[in-house]
Order: sequence, then C-alpha cells, then structure tokens
Amino acid sequence: MDETSSHAPPGGHAFLSAMTAVLGSFVTLILGGSATGYFLSPLFESKEEGWVDLGRADAFKAETPTKVEFVERKRDAWVTTEHRASAWVVASEGTAITVFDPRCTHLGCPFRWNVLDKRFLCPCHTAAFDIKGLVVGGPAPRALDRYPAKVVEQRLLIQPAAREEKETEKP
Repeated sequence: MDETSSHAPPGGHAFLSAMTAVLGSFVTLILGGSATGYFLSPLFESKEEGWVDLGRADAFKAETPTKVEFVERKRDAWVTTEHRASAWVVASEGTAITVFDPRCTHLGCPFRWNVLDKRFLCPCHTAAFDIKGLVVGGPAPRALDRYPAKVVEQRLLIQPAAREEKETEKP
C-alpha cells in the first residue's frame, strides 16, 4: 500500500491555517476599528460654541430690564453637565440688546433691578449700577460683566461661558 494515500494532501493543513489567520485578522480589524472609532469620535467632533437661546428678541421691552433663567449645558467629550443660571436682559430703543451677568462685580452677590430708582442694586454692600451697567455708587470695582449676545432668526442667543468684563466707568 502506498504510504501517501492515507494522509492528507501536502499543504492542505497550511492552507487551512492561513485562511483561519486571515479571517481572524479581518474580524479583529472590523470590530477593533469600529470600537476605536466609537470611543475616539468625541475627541474629533467640532466643539459647540455654547450659545444659549433666551427666547424671542422682540419679547424684551425697551429700557425694561428683564431677568431670564436658563439651563446652561457644557459638553466635555463624553460628559454633558447642566446647571441653572440667569441673566439680565436690557433692550434699547432699536435693535440693541445688552445681557448682563447677574452677579455684582464687587463680591459676586446677586443684584436686582429697582424700578423706582431705575438702578441695579446689590443688597450686600450697596453697590449700584445704571441701566447700562455702569457703576453709580458703592464699592464695585468695575461695570457689570456682560455676556456676548446675538440675534439669530428673531431669537436672542447668549454665550455664558465667555463672560466679558467691562472696564470701570463712571457716568
């Protein structure tokens, strides 16, 4: 009897091993690439500018400060955090709108609008500001801080993370 007839053809085992390695590598590449893309994709996404919608721009009456509360969302790759915040919106005659940070520039206390005096008053240390945010009394070192604001498609948008500090000005 011929000795070679009872064995597999030469090279058959090597071919099967090579095909298994190729298919295994292909499956690993597909699954590994997908998982890597999933976990790394937030790092390559464009960053949101952080604009917050405060409502219709024409809803704010001219020369009447209005306190508006909103939810600010911050996204850091995979984590999104939310917190409640507020701002004072002052619309001027025409289309100009100013949005103030609601904290006094002295020690960060929340101020309020006094309708009779037509001033923003800080109850903690008697700081006072006019409707333009300028210091008119008390220990505040500078005018009220402002949020960048813009009107897009009739909506008032602000950017709370980019608060602007104004220089000290006296009227």
